[in-house]
Amino acid sequence: MRVRVATTALGITAALLAVPACSTDTTGSTHRTSSSRTGKPTEAAQEPPALSSAALESRLLGPRDLGSGYLPKPERPSQHDDVTVIGCPTLSGLGGDAATGGTLAFPHKAKADFTYDGSSSEISEELYSDSVEKLSDGTGRIFDAMTGCPAYQVVAGGTPVDVTSQKLPAPSVGGDERWSLLLTYIAGGRSTVVKQTAIRDGSLLLVLSGSPALVDRHLDKALAKATATG
Repeated sequence: MRVRVATTALGITAALLAVPACSTDTTGSTHRTSSSRTGKPTEAAQEPPALSSAALESRLLGPRDLGSGYLPKPERPSQHDDVTVIGCPTLSGLGGDAATGGTLAFPHKAKADFTYDGSSSEISEELYSDSVEKLSDGTGRIFDAMTGCPAYQVVAGGTPVDVTSQKLPAPSVGGDERWSLLLTYIAGGRSTVVKQTAIRDGSLLLVLSGSPALVDRHLDKALAKATATG
């Protein structure tokens, strides 16, 4: 069976946001995140309004923004393979189907996927909007969980995928909170490296994932377009 390891990683991330109640932290203590935070989440009285999915769609990068060589990637059909996560209790507690596919559990969302120059290099942009508190807490939980398990294994449809996770310094760009990590997958003797960077700016969350060089190349542009007003 062919396994798209990059999509598997994003699916696990999506599952963590979809079921925050599965967190092993039940003490009620303050949850520490691995983000770089430039300020406390905005108070409710100053809460910026959430953006609609249609508004988010218009803020995604397109082929013209990315430049020559980028082609939209067709949407993949949903998969329902049995999934087992070994060596990472936070992820394994989510169960099988929860670990692959889907999008983050925020009410307003938009996504675009691109391939580059006919190669295996890909980049994916996701935009979400919700309350500041939900975006901040949910994204922090995700990156804490992923970087909290430096090495684990995912078995999807009977195919084992070895995963290593490395926390990266948050990028020096705008936004209120920033997270970044590097994921390496080994399946069938082949290795794939995926960089995932998230930036929260008010009630908007940008997640850019894919080949590290492409993520670094387009992060500033993606953030500028996503947060542009007027």
